[in-house]
Amino acid sequence: MSQTSDQMELREAEITAHYPIALALLQGFDHAPRIGKGEAVAATEKSSGIGTRRRFRTTTPGLVTRRTTPAGAVQVMATIEGADADDALMSPVQATVLNALRRSISIALAVAENYASVSGLGDLKRANLEGALPAARKTEFAELLAAEALITLYVFANATSYLLSSHQSEVTVEVGEVEEVLADNGQTALHGALWELDQDIAAHAPDDAHLVAAVTAYAEALMEKVALRAANAPRLAPFTTASWRVEADDFTVQGFSPAHKAKSTTLTMTFKKPHEVVGNHIAKYQALRLSKMLMAYDFERRLNPFAELGGFIFTFMGDGKPGTGKTTLIQMMAGLLNDYCQVAGYPFRYQNLSTDNIDSYQGKSGQNAKAFINNVLDPAAIGFGTIDDIDQLAGKRGDRQSSAGQLEITAVLMESFAGANTVVRGNCTFGMFSNYPENVDDALRQRAGARFLVDGPQTREDYIDILYLLMGKNHDIPVGAHEVFSAQEIKQAVSASFASHSRPHEAGLLDVFDRVQSDIGDLDTIAKLGAYLKAIQEADERFTGRAIKNITDAVKVRAMDFELPDEWMENPELFLFKDYDAKAAMIGELRVPITTEMVVQEINRYADSEFRYADKSDEVAIDQMVRDFGRQEEAKKRYLEGKG
Repeated sequence: MSQTSDQMELREAEITAHYPIALALLQGFDHAPRIGKGEAVAATEKSSGIGTRRRFRTTTPGLVTRRTTPAGAVQVMATIEGADADDALMSPVQATVLNALRRSISIALAVAENYASVSGLGDLKRANLEGALPAARKTEFAELLAAEALITLYVFANATSYLLSSHQSEVTVEVGEVEEVLADNGQTALHGALWELDQDIAAHAPDDAHLVAAVTAYAEALMEKVALRAANAPRLAPFTTASWRVEADDFTVQGFSPAHKAKSTTLTMTFKKPHEVVGNHIAKYQALRLSKMLMAYDFERRLNPFAELGGFIFTFMGDGKPGTGKTTLIQMMAGLLNDYCQVAGYPFRYQNLSTDNIDSYQGKSGQNAKAFINNVLDPAAIGFGTIDDIDQLAGKRGDRQSSAGQLEITAVLMESFAGANTVVRGNCTFGMFSNYPENVDDALRQRAGARFLVDGPQTREDYIDILYLLMGKNHDIPVGAHEVFSAQEIKQAVSASFASHSRPHEAGLLDVFDRVQSDIGDLDTIAKLGAYLKAIQEADERFTGRAIKNITDAVKVRAMDFELPDEWMENPELFLFKDYDAKAAMIGELRVPITTEMVVQEINRYADSEFRYADKSDEVAIDQMVRDFGRQEEAKKRYLEGKG
């Protein structure tokens, strides 16, 4: 992948210059914990009379006056070597971890050095050593040192997690919350981090698999803690507005964002071809177009022209009755993306959030959901994330039957899909699917920018096609007077489907539509369309400003009512490998004008789905209350009979 324009190369000489310091830190130093509480872990002695931990003179002046607990020698190297007590020789995995830690420390120190030179911290450090630091700049000096500490910690943790990612196994380790985050300066910050890492390795790493898991878990927890601290810290602009690339490791430092290996996930699902999805014309059409939209993503600019021009679907909800084809739709879209990415040589990442991610441990379900989101969002890959049966996974707030884990998942999805920090680059999309969308939390459901009604086969031709498809070829029954799959021609079917939404489908919305149209006439101006929207809101208070945004996004999608030519996907040189500006220009030429018919149809499509959900939700609630009242009456009757 080529460098972006704002990337600076972190030269190998700058990194290796810090190797001696990094090695010395891993070999040993004294540290007195100021926030964390050390655990006394018994270490096995290598031979009688020789302890595993040696005393070192402190390398950080000034700590003597601040010690709150006795100092101890931190020897990460010795702790890793002693992780497997049955083998006195260092294993290849232990050597890999130590090399990764040395490399990560060196990268962190090199980035911190770059930051010091561009922020002016280097000059202030020299003035301080000479005793010439002006009193008026002491606050600035302290803030810059704190910023350097946060940068050093984050880059160290980010690089460690990145370098060890290919060595991870199925083993996981819970290291708990990171405590020893010191913001005095970069060196002190590393002392605190390595002290706590040493504690975690000693406590959680009895073998190689647990060693990698413990170090990675600590690195990820440290990144999260430091990123939260950095959100309100001053003097970080020189770091957050620039990026550094380490070419040898294919590693990029971009502010407080974690780096990921640009690896594809190995898909084992059964892929479906578009003609094997019978019915579901609009859903299939939108899934096909969205698959090609994702391929327009520009890895150099880290942005998709569709996300900038409008018309990109970041989140969508597919709902329908059981057996109407939601899983088949997922298999079709994942298969298309997998094939397109293989042709272009792009990494593709598919992941599904399932009930396995709900955990009884407090906070773990939320962590699993966040990991799912981050894997799909990775800007170094094309991503497709699905949440099948979302009504079972994400709890409805206020519902007493929702578990704590389900509510954690709801909170993470809401924040990730339309939170203050949500950035839509256009490299990935998330699909939520449900047989019972009325059981999904209202706020989460409204974060689905597009609605795919998965209604399955509808016409006589659809049912003939699906019977022909599922019967297979192992029979001699003639087809008869029918042209197989001709009814599945998407363009004809979609035009008819969109046209059908010129009037609402749901009875409640149809009443509103007819009343508004009889009062003000045809909906052919912005003012009349706005009046219709207000009338819908009066009929359903859940129809809020977010609903209007989703409708306008859907209209912009219709303005992009074209399919990127198949040859553009088959021959990457024609489109995929062109630069961002060329892609944007090619897409812009294909756009069609927005019409009032489009707007009315999209209002009706979206509002139909909300009325459908609301009606079902209300009916379910009423039925539940009726059952509750019946049980109460029966209980009262039996109680009185028992007393009599």
